[in-house]
Amino acid sequence: MTDQLSEAKIGAGIDLDAISLTDPAVLAHPNAFYAAMRTRDPIHFDKQLGMYLVSRYEDLQTVFRDPLTFSVKKGFKAQYAKGFQDELKERLERDAGGFFEEAIMTDPPEHTRVRRLLDGAFTAHRVKTLEPEITAVCGEVIERLLDKGHAEIFSDFAVPITSAIICKQLGVDMPSETIQRWALAFTNQISRMTTREDFEGLTSDLVELQKFIVDQINDRKANPREDMISDLVHARLDDEANPTLSFGETVGLCRALLIAGNETTATALTAMFFILATQPEVARQLSENVDDDRFVTRFVEEVLRLDPPVRGITRMTTEEVEVGGVKLPAGAHLLLLYASANDDANEFPAPRQFNVERPNLGRHFAFGGGVHRCAAAALARMELKIAAREIARRMTDIRLAIPLDEIRYQPTLATHTIANLELTFSRRQAS
Repeated sequence: MTDQLSEAKIGAGIDLDAISLTDPAVLAHPNAFYAAMRTRDPIHFDKQLGMYLVSRYEDLQTVFRDPLTFSVKKGFKAQYAKGFQDELKERLERDAGGFFEEAIMTDPPEHTRVRRLLDGAFTAHRVKTLEPEITAVCGEVIERLLDKGHAEIFSDFAVPITSAIICKQLGVDMPSETIQRWALAFTNQISRMTTREDFEGLTSDLVELQKFIVDQINDRKANPREDMISDLVHARLDDEANPTLSFGETVGLCRALLIAGNETTATALTAMFFILATQPEVARQLSENVDDDRFVTRFVEEVLRLDPPVRGITRMTTEEVEVGGVKLPAGAHLLLLYASANDDANEFPAPRQFNVERPNLGRHFAFGGGVHRCAAAALARMELKIAAREIARRMTDIRLAIPLDEIRYQPTLATHTIANLELTFSRRQAS
């Protein structure tokens, strides 16, 4: 009851009808807005977005359990390049070999087949074999930063690490700056934050991205290698009707792996650094327990719970349905707020406290839930876990280099990404 009263107090000053999730201040610091919704209007209709914001943990569970009534395919399609869909489709068909939808953003049984083919690229054995490589990449990047003693974490640390790892696995060679530019274009066009002024540059980036992926796929068809693109191109199921991925499905999956998975893991790495810089007690605990595998594992889970990289994923109702006591019509567009669910005091008492000993720590929704739970979750967890260890072993005195109120977040619905995490730090001396 105390936690519920605290939530009500946190959200008491928020006028839900007067503001929108699209407001830059709310996008950057949404927790009070989320608390107001959970206590007063948990299935809140955001008029500017034209979407129902689903904010409570139990209501997200309801949606996750029914992927047919709550369609990912319809929800994502309505969100994709909102306002510019026909123009983007025409440009990609003209200049980049076709318009290919996101293969993973589909509903069963189509999604079930695609997911089985995708999961072949993320076997537990394959992810485990990456540990030495990820450790080496993290160590190299950290050592370069230590030589300077300061960095902007997202661009100087997170993106170089995640880009190097996913490029290696896909078997491609591309500068992290290019991947970051492509990722920003991709997240903008699925975030409904694009203006007419931005559209031309964004479209050019998406054309460039798709042409690159198409070239890579065509190469792997003729010259298979030991990489994930080859795995997807040549993956087969015991299914007479659809044993392989179509060309368009392969493009969509490769794009998701190169861009979406890379961007979200980089966002999570940046959030982890922010916690270490602003909560010295948490940094101390990690340093003292860096060789305790259980502690580091739980540390990563609490980072993901406290500030999940994905803000939320859309759904659309295929029939009239009730959620959280609210009757929704067919065709209602929903945004499932992962961070709000992870902040729900009914599920996670004292949710703003960083606590690695939560008994239900693994129940967070940082990777979604149900049949659409992130396929690359194991790889993301490994990257975060190894990065946490290497940071704690090599770095100390991690501090903000700018005032807290000068930290900016990328203005996107897709992720909760710090855009300018400027930090200072020192090299940890061997004991």
